[in-house]
Amino acid sequence: MDINIKLPLSLFKQVFYIFENINIYSYDDIFQTEYFNLIDALNRKKAAIELREAYADIIHAKDDDARHCAKMRYLQQKRLINEGF
Repeated sequence: MDINIKLPLSLFKQVFYIFENINIYSYDDIFQTEYFNLIDALNRKKAAIELREAYADIIHAKDDDARHCAKMRYLQQKRLINEGF
């Protein structure tokens, strides 16, 4: 059973940064596989967070031009996520 937890965004970014910068090549293959699975999951979560932020930019845009630009950025991010995962 998976249990979801909430982390402050700053803590998530700190964890992500640390994991990205670990030199894992002195560890065995099993550890490396687990590491890359974890990095993949963190990347997917990071992309989801960024997509939510892009959507919020649409909602909070000050005018139609800003809303249109925000919507284009959102759609581009969404397309990249769908292609990458």
